[in-house]
Amino acid sequence: MQRKTTMTKLQEVAKIELIAFTACAVVAFIVSAGAAVSEHITIPNHIYYNRFWINLFSTYVITCLCYSLLFFYVNTEIEQKERKPSNGVILVCLLIHLCWVAGLINEYFALLLAIKMMVIFITSTKDGEKLTLAQEGLMLFALFLFQHAICVILNYNLDIRAVFSTLIPIAILHYLYAVHVLLPELSKTNKTGLKFIGRTIVNAVVTYLLLLMMVYTFYPARDKFDYLYLMNMPAQFVVVPVLSWIIYKARNKREVEEIRSLKTELGKADANLNFLKSQINPHFLFNALNTLYGTALQEGAARTGEGIQKLGDMMRFMLEENVADKTLLATDIEYLKNYISLQKLRIATSPNIHIETDIEEPQEQYLIAPMMLLPFVENAFKHGISLNNPSQIRITLQTKAAKLYLDVSNSINKANESDPEKSHGGIGLQNVKQRLILLYPNHHELIIRENAKEFFVHLTIDLKEIE
Repeated sequence: MQRKTTMTKLQEVAKIELIAFTACAVVAFIVSAGAAVSEHITIPNHIYYNRFWINLFSTYVITCLCYSLLFFYVNTEIEQKERKPSNGVILVCLLIHLCWVAGLINEYFALLLAIKMMVIFITSTKDGEKLTLAQEGLMLFALFLFQHAICVILNYNLDIRAVFSTLIPIAILHYLYAVHVLLPELSKTNKTGLKFIGRTIVNAVVTYLLLLMMVYTFYPARDKFDYLYLMNMPAQFVVVPVLSWIIYKARNKREVEEIRSLKTELGKADANLNFLKSQINPHFLFNALNTLYGTALQEGAARTGEGIQKLGDMMRFMLEENVADKTLLATDIEYLKNYISLQKLRIATSPNIHIETDIEEPQEQYLIAPMMLLPFVENAFKHGISLNNPSQIRITLQTKAAKLYLDVSNSINKANESDPEKSHGGIGLQNVKQRLILLYPNHHELIIRENAKEFFVHLTIDLKEIE
């Protein structure tokens, strides 16, 4: 409820922001149009109208288009969580930069666009979260655009503005490529440093071509800007590569430390689990169960002896087989049968309960993740059995062509308050769903249906991948 309220507030703020920006653009356009009308007396009619439409398109339509791209595209891409945001965000930043340098966006609207970009970046980042290429690019271009607009407003000389127009955006692109593409790619190979130096030389040459194109496009008197080529050399050959290397290594070190910390915590959890296991002395436990089993047979309590034997087999599986990543399918099925047998012993005196099983033994020695089948059967006994009402459970299991098929259906009954299974949650269907997704991605099918009287589960697992 609180999350929905927060989202609603953010949507309201976004609407207000969009209306405010539109109002600013309209007011600015009206003021500009009024200034143009005041000049109408001394300007020929056709020149006036040409200037009016050019001003309308260049200053306001382009600005609104850039803002719309930020509001509707970039904001959506940056905030989505299912996947990494598209690199198209960088293209939008470049488009805004080119429009700004070409004079299609004035300095005041450039400030507003830069602020909007920073707001999108700030609202999309979380503490400790790794920055994506799109997020970091948006942040850097926002800072650059803001500073460049301030330089124009303060009427800095043309040399400084030329650096902002050409060298800085090229350096940003070079940095983003090095940190997010080149270094992660080279880190998977040997001699990362030497290869990075080689690729840096190639990248620096490419930056000269970009610089040449930008100077020729935006500065007709290009002979006055030879210093840009001289500044580009230390920037692209030294400053950007060194800065990229330092930042990438620092971030990578932090990730390594986080992984090491997780492994340490996992090791502690394993140690605690092993300690708990050591407290349950398996030999003593099984000897005690065998003694009880023998005593039950001597006293003629066959059903009790059978139950003890089944319980011993299940506990042996839990202590030995269940800790492995994989176990034989036949072993897991045997555990499942023992569980069903124990449940049948519990309800043997209830004539209204009907249990039907058809479990085939696998013909091949397939492997399966342990405890993958039990939750569905356990859920059926938990919710499908009533000592007072007619109940039924049907379980079928078979393997064909390296595929396992499990069908479980049960009547739906509310658990009795005195039922000892009522408070026992078992492993849970949600847990096993997550395990299936992790362990058998694209190699399983799980169908769960429910109506007023019956609950049905169909599970298919492709065992071929883990033979």
